[in-house]
This record gives sequence, structure tokens and C-alpha cells, in this order.
Amino acid sequence: MTAHLSDAAAIETSDLRKRYGPLTALEGLDLVVPRGTVFGFLGPNGAGKTTTIRLLLGFIRPSAGSARIFGLDTWSEGVAARRALGYLVPPEALYLDMSGDDQLDYAARLSGTPPVLRDRFLDALELGRGPLRRRLGTFSKGMRQKLALVMACQGDPELLILDEPTDGLDPLIQRAFESLLRERHRAGRTIFMSSHDLAEVERTCQRVAVVRAGHLVVQDAVADLLRLRRRTVDVRIDDAGAGAILALPNATRLSREAGRLRAAIDGDLNPLLRILALHDISDLSIESPTLEDAFMAFYEPAAAGPGPNGTAGVALTALPPASDGTTGLGSELGDDDVFTREVVTTAGGPR
Repeated sequence: MTAHLSDAAAIETSDLRKRYGPLTALEGLDLVVPRGTVFGFLGPNGAGKTTTIRLLLGFIRPSAGSARIFGLDTWSEGVAARRALGYLVPPEALYLDMSGDDQLDYAARLSGTPPVLRDRFLDALELGRGPLRRRLGTFSKGMRQKLALVMACQGDPELLILDEPTDGLDPLIQRAFESLLRERHRAGRTIFMSSHDLAEVERTCQRVAVVRAGHLVVQDAVADLLRLRRRTVDVRIDDAGAGAILALPNATRLSREAGRLRAAIDGDLNPLLRILALHDISDLSIESPTLEDAFMAFYEPAAAGPGPNGTAGVALTALPPASDGTTGLGSELGDDDVFTREVVTTAGGPR
């Protein structure tokens, strides 16, 4: 029995697996994307991100496990599941002989929803009405990306699935699009996005999942991931205070000279703050980690074993090189390939 749309998570996968012959593209993926969140899906090329998105959209069948959109199975109930979502069609899959206006109208007809946000997105992304009368074949890469974003978002879907949404956009337009995402988030929409721009993810997402070679490495709130990472403390403090700081089990000395201590603090800052409160300090700075710092930490050499929050540990450095020299499964699984026109069925793309 399927869950009612209002009761279910926006996205939920259970032991989701996908194999291509002897190669495993996705291995036991368990994801939960709560309704109303902006969720970042991260990983290097070949990690399984695009395979996951194809499974979520019902474009390919799982080898095992399940994927659900608002409680609806994406394979057996795919048509119903896709009614609630908008998907970013790769610019390469657009019909280049169509005008921009015709493409947007065609997308709206296929999705069956009125384009209530079309003008809002066209204006914010600075895609003028004049260019929309031209054939898409005359558009630059950035203009096609803007058009694809408008196609995905114009019907105000409950769920947006965006694969590299700001690829090819200049920084000002990228920030404008991030502002649009925040608007949709405030309106209660759910946004699932993959991106290589970790600063963008940090600015826009509340939760993230990191995958590597088909395995889930971590799934957590961005704020919690950042709190767990290493901070750098630079403080002018007396010798007794410096000694107390360096005695902390989560402190590592970086440098100490002329009454100044520079140390790395892993995880909880409260023990450090208690020490600082007991001593005179004349200068203090604490450098917070970025999402990029946290992301890269999950790719440092590590032994296999239990991972954070119960996720499977992965011996990342033990992965064999692919035939093209990359680590992991590589691009032979098609993780970086664009969707063909035959499978572009969401957000009103050509079919």
C-alpha cells in the first residue's frame, strides 16, 4: 500500500542497487530526503550520482531494493511519482530546432501543470523574451542551461531534482538561481541537487549525502558535518592556558611562539571554550571548516569499518583503478553521460 503524499518523505531509497553486468554502479543505498528540505547529493565523477538520479526518475530499473518519491515506487508507479516533480533536462537533450518559447510551452503541456513560475524564473535568470523566439541551436551553453532550469521549475513542482543546476552559469546568475531555490524552499518545496560546487551546496543545502564508488559514505545535516570537522584556533594566551588547551584529547599543536598558540581542534569546542573563560586572552580567532573540508575528509585514507551515523565504512583508497585510470568504477558506467531524448520524460522535456 502506498503512502499518502503528505505523509511520506520526499525521497526514500532502501538497499537500492544497480548493476551493469559484472560492474556495480550502486550498492545498498539508503537515503531519506525529508519534505521541505534542500538536499545536496555529492560525490566525484563515477560515484553513482547520475545512476541514482536515473533510478529516482524511473528511467532505469533497480537491480535490487527500491526508490520512492512521496511514497510511490519510482519503477512500478513511475508515472504517478513523476507528476509531483520537476527534473533538470540536460541541455544536450533539448530539441535544437525548437524555439525557446516552443520548448517551454511543450514542456508545460507534457507536465500537465500551468507554468506559474515561468516569468519569475525568466526574469531572475535574465533570459530575455527576444532570444526565446530563436531556435535553441543558436543558444549558447549558458542560455540552454537557463532554459532547462526554467523548464524544470516553471510548474512549481513539489520536488525538484537538479543535476549540476548551475553548470555553465556566470557567478551573478548562479547567485540569482540560488536565491530562487531559497524562495522555493520557503514555499515548502523539496530540492534534491547534485553539484561539484561545494560552496554552492554549503550556501543552499540543509542536508547532504556523500557517495563514493556506489557506496553511501555519510548522510547528515550540513551544520552537523561542519561541527564534527577540525577548526583552527589562533589565540594569545598565558602559558598555563596554552598547556591546558594542548592537554585536550581533541587538540593538536600547530605552532607556539611569543605567547601565541595555534592549534587544531577536532569536533566539540566546548572544552576549549571553558579553558578560554578561565584565562586572560588578548587575541582570538577560530577558523571554521567549510563543506569542502568536510567533503575531502571523507576521501582521506581510511580503513573499512562502520562509518558515521551507521553508514557503511568504505576503504576508499583500496578501490582499484578503472580502465581509464580514474579511481572507482569510472565513467564506463555512464555516470557522466547525458540522458537521451528518449528518456527525457520529466519536467516536460521532449519525448
